[in-house]
This record gives sequence, structure tokens and C-alpha cells, in this order.
Amino acid sequence: MIIDVRARSLDAGAVLTDALGRPVSAGEGLTAKPGGTIVAAWRQLDQYFDDGVWSAPRWAEHLDDPLRLHPFAASPSGDRRAILHLAVRLHPLDRNLEHAEWAGIGHRIAEAAGVSVPGEEAGCRWIAVQAQPGRLDVIANLIHSDGTWTTPPRRLAHLLDTEARRMEADFALHPRDQHPGPATEPAAAILARLAAEQDGPMAGVRRLIEHAAWQTAALPGAEAAQAGQDLTWAARRLLHLQQDLAAIATRLPPTPSPPAATAPVPVPAPAAARAVTR
Repeated sequence: MIIDVRARSLDAGAVLTDALGRPVSAGEGLTAKPGGTIVAAWRQLDQYFDDGVWSAPRWAEHLDDPLRLHPFAASPSGDRRAILHLAVRLHPLDRNLEHAEWAGIGHRIAEAAGVSVPGEEAGCRWIAVQAQPGRLDVIANLIHSDGTWTTPPRRLAHLLDTEARRMEADFALHPRDQHPGPATEPAAAILARLAAEQDGPMAGVRRLIEHAAWQTAALPGAEAAQAGQDLTWAARRLLHLQQDLAAIATRLPPTPSPPAATAPVPVPAPAAARAVTR
């Protein structure tokens, strides 16, 4: 498990776009109910969240609200960039985690980062988003509900790394030292992620194109009808591309196993050293 501390931002919408792996759309609903994309959140969310489903822009607005409600809140150095983004990446060979497991990881990361304090009723607004395979994004606003600024702990990256080691043991995950880097991630794993027809990054783009095709085709005029048809064909071509990537991924060799450790070969001591030990 690798936890990346991203640069802080003034716009939760941009951060949520990164977490979802697709543009934020008013037509897309995200829910904090069990099984939903929002797997964990701050304790006071129930005061705002009803039984319905919030759109993605509404979630971003909810996270941005403290910036508007407290226009003079800032860090000790005068920084107004209050949106904290922690991106969690599992090993490509880790098992698929259950919703409750993702939720537990989200709460533990929020506590390690200091945005969720046990026993504190209000605190920072934060959510944990599980929208991409093997990835979790914790997004928080560092401005407290009373307008004070929540300063993350010193050596935040070190604290998160320590907590990641504990969670690897608790959830039976691959340790950090077995993670491939971004450039060394197996090609088959990259292609399989892109080819995922339901929850991959290209799937989100395809759904947006399909939605735009439906809206465009409903407009009056022959040009709108033709544009809707063109968009439909574009979505189909994207689906065919995903299918091609999936087929290529199946032809690639499996991820090579790391070389087995070999026992060191004993090296005879020099003659002078043997003479001393006699």
C-alpha cells in the first residue's frame, strides 16, 4: 500500500475529478450508503445527507463550503489551499477489498492525517472515495467547522507510511517494498485496468459520451440528430478499443516473480587472518 500526499488545492471539484478518474458530472450520483462510491466520511455528514443521492458537483460543493463560510481562515503561513488529498494505491496483485474494508482504511487514514479525531463530534469535512480499482482517495477540508485551521501532523508522510504498514498486516495486503513503480507496473495490469468496462477510467468517459449522445439526439433539428448518432458511434468505438485492450492483456506473459534469494557463498578468510585464529 502506498499513500501519496498530493499538493493541496482550493478546488474540491478538481480533486474529486482525479479521484473518480473522469470529469465531475451533474448527471452522476454518488452515495455514501453501503456499497456506494463514498465509502467513509466525517461524523456530521448525516446532518446534511438525506436518503437521496448527491451529484458529484454537490459533493465537491459540500467539501468546498468551509472556504466560502470562513473567507479569512488560513494556515499559520497564510495559505488558503485547504483541500487535502491523500491518494492510496494497492499492489496490482492485491485481492478485491470489501466495502467495509475500504471504509475502515478510509477512517484510519483520516485519523492518521489528523482530519478525524476520535471523540470529536464536528471536526473537518472529509470523504473517502473508492471509484477506481485498487485505489482510495481521502479528500478533506482543513478548515474546521468553527473556522479554525486544522494543521496536519508534522512528518505527515512518515505517519501515513507507518499506518500503511499496519494496514498491510491487518488486511493481508502486499507490502510496500513489493510495489512496482509507475514505470514498472506490469503492462497487463495497466491494460486490464483500462479495459474494465464497468469501473475503469475509460468506462467513465464512455458513459459521459453516451449521455451526451442521448441529450444531443433529443434536440430539434437534423444536425442535432446527426451529432447524436456520431457520438453514439464514438462511444461504440471506445468500447471496441477497450475490448481490444482486454484481448491484448490476455496475450501478455504473467507478471514475473521476483528472483529467489540465494544463500551467500562462504568466502575463505585470508591466510593472515587464519594464522591469527590458530
